[in-house]
Order: sequence, then C-alpha cells, then structure tokens
Amino acid sequence: MEEIELRAQKREVIGKQVKQLRRQGLVPAILYGHKTEPLPLQVKKRSLRRVLERVGSHHLITLRVGDDNQPRMTLAREVQLDPITHALLHVDFYEVVMTEKITTEVPLVFVGQSPMMEKREGVLVRGLDSVEVECLPSNLIESIEVNLEDLVEIDQAILVGDLTVDADVEILTDREEVVAQILPLRVEEEVVEEVVEEVVPSEVEIISREREEEPAEEASEEE
Repeated sequence: MEEIELRAQKREVIGKQVKQLRRQGLVPAILYGHKTEPLPLQVKKRSLRRVLERVGSHHLITLRVGDDNQPRMTLAREVQLDPITHALLHVDFYEVVMTEKITTEVPLVFVGQSPMMEKREGVLVRGLDSVEVECLPSNLIESIEVNLEDLVEIDQAILVGDLTVDADVEILTDREEVVAQILPLRVEEEVVEEVVEEVVPSEVEIISREREEEPAEEASEEE
C-alpha cells in the first residue's frame, strides 16, 4: 500500500476559539487511540483535503506531529464538514497499533460490464458500495474489485461471499448481502407502470373534484 504522509502541529487553541484557526487556513483535529492519549492537533486545510480526497477513511495515513521523528500510523475515523459549504471543520485521527487487527470499511470497485447489459436484456442493480473488513494495519487493502462480466444470466447476483481477498483479510459483512445483480428489464417497466397506476388516478380525481367545485364557487360569488 502506498504511503500517504500528512504533517500536523500540536494545537493550543480549543473550544470556540478554533474558529480563528479556520480563518488562518487550519483545521482542528485530534489524535486518539486505545493506547494513545487524546492529542489536539491542527492541520493545513489544503494538505488535509488533498490527502482525504486520495485515501478517505480506508487508507493508512502516516501522521508526523511537529518535530517528532516518530511517525504515527493513523486512520481518518471521522471527518466533519459544514453542511452548506462542505468546508472541513474537524477531523479525528485514530492511531493504530501495527501488531493489532483493525476494523474498517473498504470500497468496492466495479469493473467490466455484464453481457446482459450489452445485449440490453437486463439492468444492473448495485447493493453495496463498500464492505467491512478486519485485518492487521499492514495488510489493509485499498479496495476490492468486483467483475461485472461474471453476471451472464438474468437474476444472477454477486454476493459478499463471492468476493475475493487475501487470506490475511477477513470480510465481516454478511456473506449473503447482494453486491450486484442483473434484473430483467420488464421488472423495471412493471415497477414504473405500477407507480403510474397508483399516482395518476388520484391526480385525476383531485382535478375532477376541483372542476366540480368551481361552478358552485362562482354561484356563491354572484349571490
């Protein structure tokens, strides 16, 4: 796995005063772990955004704090964003112990195309975008590949149990969960027809009632 490095500084500013840091292009953060005392940090916003866009929460980040020569191996466990501007507000870094297993989400990467889609005989439905795995930090994988070319029949599905990973990695997500499935096109059409049948009559009834009520309203106005 590619090494991703991020530099941080110890943070003295806490509480509501962290707004000042954000104005300076810094993002407040905290480093913690079951063997690590919580340590307030601050990170340059540009550097942090660049790293998070590359690795998300499923890749180890080598965190270097100040002048400390000892790198901290971490995962970005929680990233807080402004709900309107999507600006970075705060990040939690979890320090892992390289000799202890960790649990995290790994994204699924879909490759290829089902022959049923090429023939326009089926529609692809994706059930999952990621799965939960457990492994040593050094064995953490960036993604799991899902080959859609394996779906050669209608109603055929790829389950979590069909995914292939190294023996050092254990998938914790239910093996019977559907990752991807090919459904017949007529199913999609039937669903649309059902929705139309349910919605349209009610709209017609409402319009009819309104038109029936209009003359009565006009009569009352004339009186």
